[in-house]
Amino acid sequence: MGDVFEGYRDAPAGAAAGRAVDEMLDVDGRPRPEWAALYDTLQELPVTELRARADQLASTFLDRGVTFDYAGEERPFPLDVVPRIIEARQWARVERGVAQRVRVLEAFLADVYGPMRAVKDGVIPRKVITSSSHFHRAAVGIEPPGGVRIHVAGIDLVRDEAGDFRVLEDNVRVPSGVSYVLENRQAITQVLPEALQAHRVQPVADYPQHLLAALRASAPAGVDDPTVVVLTPGVYNSAYFEHSLLARAMGVELVEGRDLVCRGNRLFMRTTAGDRRVDVVYRRVDDEYLDPLHFRRSSVLGAAGILNAARAGGVSIANAVGNGVADDKLVYTYVPELTRYYLSEELVLGNVPTYRLEIPAEREEALDRLEELVVKPVDGSGGKGLVVCPDASPQEIEDLRARVLADPRGWIAQPVIALSTVPTLAQAHLRPRHVDLRPFAVNDGRQVRVLKGGLTRVALREGSLVVNSSQGGGSKDTWVLAGDDEAVEELLPPVAVEVAAPVEEPAPPTGQHHLADPGPGSGSDQAQQQQQQKLGEEGRSC
Repeated sequence: MGDVFEGYRDAPAGAAAGRAVDEMLDVDGRPRPEWAALYDTLQELPVTELRARADQLASTFLDRGVTFDYAGEERPFPLDVVPRIIEARQWARVERGVAQRVRVLEAFLADVYGPMRAVKDGVIPRKVITSSSHFHRAAVGIEPPGGVRIHVAGIDLVRDEAGDFRVLEDNVRVPSGVSYVLENRQAITQVLPEALQAHRVQPVADYPQHLLAALRASAPAGVDDPTVVVLTPGVYNSAYFEHSLLARAMGVELVEGRDLVCRGNRLFMRTTAGDRRVDVVYRRVDDEYLDPLHFRRSSVLGAAGILNAARAGGVSIANAVGNGVADDKLVYTYVPELTRYYLSEELVLGNVPTYRLEIPAEREEALDRLEELVVKPVDGSGGKGLVVCPDASPQEIEDLRARVLADPRGWIAQPVIALSTVPTLAQAHLRPRHVDLRPFAVNDGRQVRVLKGGLTRVALREGSLVVNSSQGGGSKDTWVLAGDDEAVEELLPPVAVEVAAPVEEPAPPTGQHHLADPGPGSGSDQAQQQQQQKLGEEGRSC
């Protein structure tokens, strides 16, 4: 084994020590077939060369503004120099499972904000839905065009000790991170071209065009050439880079709440050429900030009246308001039953076994073995509030026990899944680090299309099972290998995508019509609310 793998087999620390599947190397230390070419490439690289390429990656991301807010500091988003490989047959199952998940959650949301058939038929208790902090009565009865509420989904997957993909959680509110998928591919193409050339890797660059097609397809009835905008909280939001990149890649306006106004159940944006009607809003603003008439009254990030306009069929909102009830981790435990109920199918990708701590018998069993479990808040994201009990101190576990007993509905518990590992550059050598995967799906009402890549998140700290970037994690380029009849990534010069760097004052949108009136809301109010929303969005960002 070459220098870069020196010491690789040393047992990692942490709760999953010795149980995790390594995706590159089998139990005998031999590379699996789909990884063999990449393994050979890495073996031929001196450690100093691999380190230099990693430094080049970080420099590239910094120059291009691919940054992320971590602990209040804007940093380059960490991209590991070793990509992750998923072979075609494994991916085909992931693709089917993610598409199925979107279909069942679409059916669930239509039911939740409609007739509640599943409640009446005893499939899921009403209180599980109505007690969710993301269930919004203001959204009841709204019928989106084409029946689509989940235009974009990010379904988080892990590989368990047997190497099987399982769904860890669903993200159908404002799932973020796809910009890093696009940027990672461009960067890895530059620093590891010989490895990419040795594989038949499926491309990811077509995501913006599929997203735009889905957004246009969601336009209100009778609108043949819809105006689509991306609504961002603004430059202080940690995901502003993604918002601006997607708007530019789709060729649509990037707007803020103060650029919008509702009149007569129609939405308009202010431009130097006068008010222009908006038909579809790809919003990256949380429900609570989207419409001060219905939610947070002090919000300056949304547009007053936009929800009434959506109800009247005057504008489409993507993703729909109220989707967060499907993200609730207690609702997650009912997805197997919901899949049988709505689709008459079994799950392609199973859930992780989960204790419903609001049920006394399950709570008692879980509390008896709390030291062995992972405990999560049902409405948390980004790893916030999650406790890996085998790594926690006795005092931390007792504090957690008290919090669970005080609010059983607010928590679930799961066994510790030994997430699979992938070689990752740590200091001078490669080391196994745990990973998960967020595939992105786009739903245009006729087809759920799954991007052939996804965001692999990696825990950079030895033994850690928490992969979220908001908790110090990084990412990897994800290579989905192509079948014989599928297109592959071509080694072309990278396309320059200029993204506005954060500045003191909000930058104007990217299109032809500069927005004319800054509208209501002081700069300090807006910055504060962007920061407030940022706290919620960090997790969904990755």
